Amino acid sequence: MGVNIKPLSDRVVVEPLPAETQTASGLFIPDSAQEKQQKGKVAAVGSGKKDHDMTVQVGDTVLYGKYSGTELKLDGKDYLIMREDDILAIV
Repeated sequence: MGVNIKPLSDRVVVEPLPAETQTASGLFIPDSAQEKQQKGKVAAVGSGKKDHDMTVQVGDTVLYGKYSGTELKLDGKDYLIMREDDILAIV
């Protein structure tokens, strides 16, 4: 996962997983109908706040809100940087 970015405070860098291209029944979903994935892998974690240790670790698969985080492109890959509070669950 080696990302050359160190988030500050309680921020987390997440690499979104690719969008679903096929339904459970085997139908292919066209690019225009694919929804933005709300699941990703944690690529980097900040050091936390003075009174709050970080819960997530690098490599965790997490669920986050549909409009969470700020998109950024680094070394040709898409990432989201968000506060740990924006993460809904660890899968």
